[in-house]
Amino acid sequence: MNTWQFIIEEKKKGSKVILLYVVNSVGSSPGRQGFKMAVSSTGKMCGSIGGGIMEHKFVEMAKEEMKSGIEKISLQKQVHHKDAGNNKSGMICSGEQTLLFYPIKNEEIETIEHLLHADALYKNGSLKIRNTGIQFLDVAPVSDFYFSQTNNDFSYIEKTGCKYYLHIIGGGHCALALSQLLQGTDFFITVYDDREMLNTMEQNSFAHKMVMLKSYEEISGHIPQVPGNYVVVMTFGYRTDDKVIRALAQRQFEYFGVLGSANKIRQMKSEYENEKLDIKMQDNFFAPAGISIHSHTPKEIAISIAAQIIAVKNGKLSM
Repeated sequence: MNTWQFIIEEKKKGSKVILLYVVNSVGSSPGRQGFKMAVSSTGKMCGSIGGGIMEHKFVEMAKEEMKSGIEKISLQKQVHHKDAGNNKSGMICSGEQTLLFYPIKNEEIETIEHLLHADALYKNGSLKIRNTGIQFLDVAPVSDFYFSQTNNDFSYIEKTGCKYYLHIIGGGHCALALSQLLQGTDFFITVYDDREMLNTMEQNSFAHKMVMLKSYEEISGHIPQVPGNYVVVMTFGYRTDDKVIRALAQRQFEYFGVLGSANKIRQMKSEYENEKLDIKMQDNFFAPAGISIHSHTPKEIAISIAAQIIAVKNGKLSM
């Protein structure tokens, strides 16, 4: 159950609920911008704002507020440094974060249901939280997050739904393992293959979308030209991998990985160099795909590729 579903269930039971939301974070902080959790007057809770001593402190504060009947919208700035004064969090990781205390009103259940409906359809939208209430729009904002504060007024906007798009081209055992591993992350996962009745495609209940291609040469038409596209090529063999790379050579991606042995990748790159094939995504071309952990099984290979993708997404790795 996600945090929003938990809120609806608890409110419909007649419970009070306080939403704890990390609306801003800087530097090293256990709770990153967008982390959230809900605390019910029953004592139940769902989600996380980073765990540890800080989360425990604010959960207890939320419980006390609901018990006292004095529930109010407030912002709590926490600085993770021993010399931070009144805003000291008790942690020493040197970052800081701003936490929103937001008591959920009964009339906001419909708005939250609207958000969940959009999520179920894999549609992006805009969650807006201000002093005046919660709002949800079906149109996605330009940025993933936005926060501003002037005295006691604040505005927080977040892009809801999946923020990144992972295209796994080739639906075999490694694709199945990678889909399972990245399920529940910020990636909308689509798996493509040209083989009918492939057992690993039929078993893949982890990807959001499965696409059967007539030919890998048509792959470019299936991948929208939007920001946040990540591609992993892991088709049946060298020639089908080659078809995919040639079909996408003029496109730009955040990440473009090709599964294969070092020998296969050397041969492929040599062929492209001899042909002077212009590959636009060269700066984000990871071949062989995955970090070096001497992986052998599909699950190990999936772990190495997932780690590399996440490192690129978080700005910690580039070619």
